[in-house]
Amino acid sequence: MLNIIICGAPGCGKGTQSDLIVSKYKLKHLSTGDLLRKEIQDKTEIGKEAETYISQGQLVPDEMIIKIISKCIDNISGKYNGVILDGFPRTVAQAEALESFLISRNKTSDLLIDLVVEKDELVARLLKRGETSGRSDDNLETIQKRLEVYHEKTAPVNNYYKQSNKYTRIDGMGSIDDIFSRIVNIIEPIIESKNINIKS
Repeated sequence: MLNIIICGAPGCGKGTQSDLIVSKYKLKHLSTGDLLRKEIQDKTEIGKEAETYISQGQLVPDEMIIKIISKCIDNISGKYNGVILDGFPRTVAQAEALESFLISRNKTSDLLIDLVVEKDELVARLLKRGETSGRSDDNLETIQKRLEVYHEKTAPVNNYYKQSNKYTRIDGMGSIDDIFSRIVNIIEPIIESKNINIKS
């Protein structure tokens, strides 16, 4: 199986690139943001609790995220060539929990893709998204808070994966196709070197 983590600050294009990766390699896209928004929409207990954190630009507690992700990975086993995790792990504690879970299932993560975009561009993208999506968390005050939280708590995850040589920095500026080409150029050698069987 090919298990990829894609990360980067809010607005870096994780969702867009994840969709392209999913289409090319037949992976299951697991977006913690989408999963949490569904819980909120369905008004589940987890959703109600998560909304109080998200509305303030805070990260949802680790145990809540890990429980949802673990269940999803178990449910898709054997149905896809692997998974792409979008928006998770966001802390070192989450990364450690993820790797422990994968090991318990005789799996491993293969690559962490860090999409790097300039701050001014991130803010512009998120404000534009807020105008069209109606998402309450896409306003200037909350955006700035989310970027602060990202750099404070999420960036150290990169260092965690650098230790196992799974970290790759990808320039997230430019056209969608150009960015995707950079990603493919990183994924293909991993598939080849690890003899990962990608089924169409």
